[in-house]
Formats: sequence, structure tokens, C-alpha cells
Amino acid sequence: MEVTWQDQQNINTFSRFNNRFHELEDEIKFAKEKCDNLEDAGNELILADEEMVRFQIGEVFAHLPKDEVETRIEEMKEATCKTLEKLEQEKQSLVSQMAELKKVLYAKFKDSINLEED
Repeated sequence: MEVTWQDQQNINTFSRFNNRFHELEDEIKFAKEKCDNLEDAGNELILADEEMVRFQIGEVFAHLPKDEVETRIEEMKEATCKTLEKLEQEKQSLVSQMAELKKVLYAKFKDSINLEED
């Protein structure tokens, strides 16, 4: 079976999409964990009875008013959740593009090509 230049481009594109798909899965997992951790931190902060709490900024802990820390945690959580949504959308887009490429490549190569993961 002859592989044309366009076929090779489709195979390369599928490979790039597949690599990005796996990167996105890792990024999504990290973002979910971060979102959960921020949710837990917010809940713990509600239970705290101190007016000044320690808040990590970079590698340093600073004493900040409880209200300011609550605001910062909420902002960080919102930003993380928005990032998570964008990553999920990109993942869905990649899945649909990969499905289209699979159709094209399997139509031409049938059993001669394996695009499935084991």
C-alpha cells in the first residue's frame, strides 16, 4: 500500500493530537487537584477562629487578615476552575479531531494501521 504525502501529514497530525491529549489529561488532573485543595483550604479557613492567618505567597508565609485570605483563595479557585474548563474544552475538541482523522486513516489503511491505545 502506498502512503502519500497527505496520508503522512494526517498520521503526523494524529500523533501530535494524541501527544497533546495525554498532556491535557495530566494538566486536567493537576487542575482538579488544585481546585479541590483550594476548596479544602477555604473550608478550613471558615473553621478558623483567628483574625490573622498564615498565607503562602511564593515560598514565604505571610500573616494576613482572614477576610483577605478568603478573598484570595476564592479568586485562585475561580481562576483554576476557569482554566480547568478551558482544558476540558480543548480535550473535547482534540477528541473530535482525532476521531475524524481515525475515520480517514482507517478508511484508507484498514488493518494496516493501529491508532488505538492498548
